[in-house]
Amino acid sequence: MPKGNVVFVLHAHLPYIHHPEYKFFLEENWLFEAITETYVPLLRMFKRLENEGIKFNLTMSITPPLMEMLANKSLQEKYINRMTRLIELAGKEIERTKSENPKKHKMAKYYYEDLKEILYIFKDVYNGNILNGFKEYLEKDRLDIITCNATHGFLPLMEMYPQAIRAQIEQGIKTYEKHMGRKPRGIWLAESAYFSGLDKYLSEYGIEYFFVDSHGFWYADERPKYGVYRPIITPNNVFVFARDPESSEQVWSAEIGYPGDGRYREFYRDIGFDREFEYIKPYIDPSGVRMNTGIKYHKITSKQTPQNKKDFYDIDEAIQAAKEHAMDFLRKKEQQSKKLISLFNGIEPVIVAPFDAELFGHWWYEGPIFLEEFMRQASKSSLVRTLKASDVVDIVEKVQIATPATSTWGANGYNEVWLNGTNDWIYPHLHEMVEKITELAQKYPNKDEVEPEIRRALNQMARELLLAQSSDWAFIMTTRTSVEYAVNRTKTHIKRFLELYDMVNNGKVDTKKLSYYEWTDDIFSDIDYTMYLKTDK
Repeated sequence: MPKGNVVFVLHAHLPYIHHPEYKFFLEENWLFEAITETYVPLLRMFKRLENEGIKFNLTMSITPPLMEMLANKSLQEKYINRMTRLIELAGKEIERTKSENPKKHKMAKYYYEDLKEILYIFKDVYNGNILNGFKEYLEKDRLDIITCNATHGFLPLMEMYPQAIRAQIEQGIKTYEKHMGRKPRGIWLAESAYFSGLDKYLSEYGIEYFFVDSHGFWYADERPKYGVYRPIITPNNVFVFARDPESSEQVWSAEIGYPGDGRYREFYRDIGFDREFEYIKPYIDPSGVRMNTGIKYHKITSKQTPQNKKDFYDIDEAIQAAKEHAMDFLRKKEQQSKKLISLFNGIEPVIVAPFDAELFGHWWYEGPIFLEEFMRQASKSSLVRTLKASDVVDIVEKVQIATPATSTWGANGYNEVWLNGTNDWIYPHLHEMVEKITELAQKYPNKDEVEPEIRRALNQMARELLLAQSSDWAFIMTTRTSVEYAVNRTKTHIKRFLELYDMVNNGKVDTKKLSYYEWTDDIFSDIDYTMYLKTDK
């Protein structure tokens, strides 16, 4: 009997943020929050399902910057220190909430035990490197871990520089191989951004498949017979999957999505902002800037309820809501599958549901519970099954050849999030940097014959360029969140690149300054500047 195939895709990504020159740096907490609220909870979910004998299937991209941060010893130590302080704070909260409210007291005890368990998993089970946990489930064939281009660079705006595209793809693959011990089969293109001809580069590097947004299929050069519900293959023999808009709306719509249920935890109420300053001071930014601690006592209640009127949160009530929503989502996938199988005359549909991984746990605290329960219940379904994207590539027999349309998964579907009046100033600099490093790569094509200091400077220039190309900085400038940091990071990488360019051109490398840049911008230890020789000319 034909079944609907559900391919869940989690895109795990954070920009590379490591400041070894500071004991505490606010933006490093983006990683620490994601480890605590998303990555370790996902590993915990995998373990529970495995212990129950449930064969779950999940596709997950872990981007090169995230891999490099998770494997970084300095960041691992900072995370352990951060968690140790949070556990101390949670212990204080147990005593404090005894006289405040029974629900707050219940949650204080819950957080204390939960944080201790997360630290135990991080520190004792995986010895600080949770990449090994994800690798374990890759090797057990439960996870399909795919790569991403090196620093999540926005590839459509590099179209005129083939060497820049190749460098992003090549370094992304090298970093995956370093941490996962094998070649990646698939790739998540940063921002799911595609332009006609990009598949040529993916094919060059042996990539078998990638993902686009729905309209990438709707406006393809030839309309796919099965819409977004079967993969297509490009003229360069790379499979393409498209996002199912129905699944996206059900899970993440601002209007009807599950995370808006009033029983779920309110993201924007945190004791880092609610408690009096002197009490919370040891657990926030040493400069005195308040920040999230992850200890939150309030639920969404309703969309109309002001923040200061929110009701108290109950974890058991929220778990029940997550299980109800998982069952509802399964029923919707079963109904959708039956309809599509009938429409396709028995051909099995492929329903692709891609999300930012951080939605599950960080933004939607109960998300991992939802996903776990969905996997549990789907394993019993006679109408749907979960598959990894690579499973589909392996079993699909007839595939339509087509070229997806230029598209992204950003607002309005194209490039405007990453190219507009807030961030357009960065691209002339990025283009100039590509031209300059290409010029020097052509001047020093044989790296083994180059003086060690010059070679180090050239490799550091490649790091600075890749870091400057991160799409996160342009995204942040558009969304107006941490704009000052994004602008400073972009300008810093441009400045350092140009300084190094002048050193190489003058034949006089300031080794002290170079060493400092290598220490602070320490991504990709295996980088090779000669990848910028790979032009089409």
